[in-house]
Amino acid sequence: MQLTQRLRIPAVCCALAVLLCGVVSRPISTMSFVDDGPYILMAHTLATTGHIVYNGWATAMLGWQLYLGAAFIKLFGFSFTAVRSSTLLVAMLLAFILQRTLVLAGITERNATIGTLAFVLSPLYLMLSVSFMTDIAGLFAVVVCFYGCLRALQSRTDWATVAWLWFSVLCNALCGTSRQIAWLGILVMLPCALWLLRRRRRVLIPGSIATLAGALFIFACMHWFSLQPYAQPEHLLVNRFPAGHVFWELVHSLLDVPFLLLPLIALFLPSVRRSRPRVVATVVVTTLAYLFVALYPSHLRGNFPLEPALNDWINVHGTFEFVFMKGVPPLFLPKALQILLLLVALGGSFGFLIVLFSPRAASEPGDAPTGVSWHQLLVLTAPFVVANMLLLLPRAATTGITERYLLEPIVVALPCLIRCYQDRVNVRLPAVSFVLIACMAFFGIVLTHDLFSFYRARVALVEELNAAGVPATAVDNGWEYNTSVELQHAAYINNYRMVLPPHAYTPTPPPPPGNCPMSDFDEFPHIQPVYGVSFSPDACYGLASFAPVHYSRWPYRTPGTLYVVRYVPTLKQ
Repeated sequence: MQLTQRLRIPAVCCALAVLLCGVVSRPISTMSFVDDGPYILMAHTLATTGHIVYNGWATAMLGWQLYLGAAFIKLFGFSFTAVRSSTLLVAMLLAFILQRTLVLAGITERNATIGTLAFVLSPLYLMLSVSFMTDIAGLFAVVVCFYGCLRALQSRTDWATVAWLWFSVLCNALCGTSRQIAWLGILVMLPCALWLLRRRRRVLIPGSIATLAGALFIFACMHWFSLQPYAQPEHLLVNRFPAGHVFWELVHSLLDVPFLLLPLIALFLPSVRRSRPRVVATVVVTTLAYLFVALYPSHLRGNFPLEPALNDWINVHGTFEFVFMKGVPPLFLPKALQILLLLVALGGSFGFLIVLFSPRAASEPGDAPTGVSWHQLLVLTAPFVVANMLLLLPRAATTGITERYLLEPIVVALPCLIRCYQDRVNVRLPAVSFVLIACMAFFGIVLTHDLFSFYRARVALVEELNAAGVPATAVDNGWEYNTSVELQHAAYINNYRMVLPPHAYTPTPPPPPGNCPMSDFDEFPHIQPVYGVSFSPDACYGLASFAPVHYSRWPYRTPGTLYVVRYVPTLKQ
């Protein structure tokens, strides 16, 4: 046991589990994974020119993530897969550090391993770990800062405490350049740590200086970013704040959380059964009422979705929701499975609330490790979660909240969830946790495999059209593919949110009357589609004279099929 702890074997296993699941899903494609295509091309530009050049899509600063991607290009040559491998490396390192962070938060080694696996093997984390999106890189900045703050609180000497505070500032400042919201580590979490250390003056002064230096670094970076051409600035203040829309965005977000942590939330289900009959009846009636509203065919059904209630990435079709292609994707999750997931997620959430407001000592309190107190843990995490959610309100009012925006508050609140079970239900998380984690990991592997298989099929269709003499600019292959095509013919995506240089955005005329419309045509003025890729052969003006392409859909035997349809009533010669 001592050798295992000394070599950090559980944390290493968590990192290797991420690698194994990523490799099994075969995340290989030569087109964009949602937003990451423009980012990959920026890394390529950095590798070849040594300069960071934005191309009209990034709202995130990207920063150190671009340099890591450029390093992988230098080492392995340019390919989408090579650049995405840099994110997988960060995801593995993040899994290792997260396991050690949970141990520092007063969680046993075994429970910390289970909690880490439940998070890093969730479908959303697995999908993002094989992309070049900014989420994993930004999350890494938060977790490292959290780890450093916990080490600072538990250090016995003033010198060690100051060193860990400076370490947290440095890592959060540099790694937060990938995704600005990660800087809440310096702006919120570190001040909270200093508040807990306020009686140690030899720590408070140098720690405050470090935090102030980090804040000045953030200000300088934001000023630099505001001067960059073809970048999209984010605004904290919005002109219009639709309260009803924001409310439902937040409600959907709250439904996302228990699904993403299902292997842990499900452990609280027995707490409902052990409660008083009145509590059990209330939970059952509330759950059945929600099911009725969610299934009843009325205008309210869209506001009360079944699980997974995730907005973009994980949905009933098993593809990115906003692919902007014609036709309806094949169904991935049957309704019965959705109902089952909803029952487990809601039941576990109610069980967690029952445990939270009905404190009970763990069955073996003597086995629990010593670590930070509940007071210290809540002071360090609660303000961060609140600040993060408040910063999401402007996004909820404009473009909406996607589930990947919740990763930072979830990972910070994760030790509180596990500590709640460990301190008030049982010191040891049950062995069934591993079964639940395996089920969610299988779910994530299947989703990731199917999505990349879907991407490879889209590339194959365009290659078939190119072989027949049809240029890529005459094909609508969905938003992700269209970004790369546009950037081959222009320096930037024509997005209206760009500020610099002035008048860079040029409104694009709509397609001619009678043509099948292309989504977001305004962003791709160089693409004038004559053909389009569709899930249905009957979309637009019907099937074109090109063979369809099939793609693998785990765990189904029947493959998915993509068709080429005509966008114009009469093909122009």
